[in-house]
Amino acid sequence: MPRRHPSLLPRIWLMTDERLGDRLLDIVRRLPPGTGIVLRHYATPTAERRRLFNRVLQIARSRHLLVLRAGRLRLAAGEAGVHGRHAERGRPAIRTMPVHDPAELRLARRARADLVFLSPVFATRSHPGAPPLDRSRLRRLVIGAPAPVVLLGGMNARRARGLNWRGIHGWAGIEAFSGSIARG
Repeated sequence: MPRRHPSLLPRIWLMTDERLGDRLLDIVRRLPPGTGIVLRHYATPTAERRRLFNRVLQIARSRHLLVLRAGRLRLAAGEAGVHGRHAERGRPAIRTMPVHDPAELRLARRARADLVFLSPVFATRSHPGAPPLDRSRLRRLVIGAPAPVVLLGGMNARRARGLNWRGIHGWAGIEAFSGSIARG
């Protein structure tokens, strides 16, 4: 399957995890149309994760949101694609990958990723103690990316506007969506 054209891919992404708790479905209901969602929830038991994915997918369809599954576990029919470094049988409709260094950029190139999530751009509570990428390294990774780049790690709409460099497609966050919805 050919790669997705960047203009068809969301510029704003919600990365989910267990920290969003009961607020997740309300957050999804308030996302601007066209937003992407990567449902991670790696620590959630399988049956509960499937139920959650289906509820998010149901809301997403009515709101024109794109939902990707993170990880190997197939959760439901109707996912728009997959996020992660793992190999997939066949080509998912959309393939995104996390990137933190040049070696992972090479993996994304070999996997023909449609989009790469580059992180951490800023310090983040998701990865305490992980140093953010310095600006020169960040720029080199953006320039070397095999696909459009979405910035992740302490990101929000304001920070994304401050990093509006050539080659950056958009931004993603977790906590940026916990309060009022950030408009990009």
